[in-house]
Amino acid sequence: MNFYDRWVLPWLIELCMRNKEARRYRELMIPLASGRVLEVGVGSGLNLPFYGAGVRHLYALEPSPELRKMAGRRTKGKRFTVEFLDRSAEDIPLDRASVDTVVTTWTLCTIPDAVRALEEIRRVLKPAGVLLFVEHGLAPDPGVRAWQRRLNPLWNRIGGGCNLDRKIDALIAGSGFRLAELETEYAKGLKPLSFTYSGRAVPA
Repeated sequence: MNFYDRWVLPWLIELCMRNKEARRYRELMIPLASGRVLEVGVGSGLNLPFYGAGVRHLYALEPSPELRKMAGRRTKGKRFTVEFLDRSAEDIPLDRASVDTVVTTWTLCTIPDAVRALEEIRRVLKPAGVLLFVEHGLAPDPGVRAWQRRLNPLWNRIGGGCNLDRKIDALIAGSGFRLAELETEYAKGLKPLSFTYSGRAVPA
């Protein structure tokens, strides 16, 4: 891991994700989590204040040591146990059918092998469990898509592997899930960066 990825990028992520628009999505989605929860890409822990009383245990998967350290500071006073997992999403160190809820927020854009990660999420999720997601990705408008594809190589390098042009609903539906609820819209911000997919998916 180079200097930028280890020391600069975590603080840029923290700064960029502490905005009102991201908070709006967190307030809508995160309180729906319950039981034994796995958050894939917990980052600096910005979702932690929004988990409700129904959460018994949170597995916080995050490969970045600096982001885990930042998230750890946000666990104080939580009424549920937070267990950090230093692994990538393509290799989740949990048993099959062991969690009730999986949460991903602005994470599937960055995972190198998103399909493999979703298959792992499907494996650890109980048959009656749910995947809650808020992700940005490929826009429906041809002009915006064109800009996403132009910008993606540069964005990928400066954004820690983040991709602007992944079709999130297709990735989820093609990885053993049924989309139980899906909403798409341009969030506030530059259109190439802000087309958002949010909703719930259940094992197919």
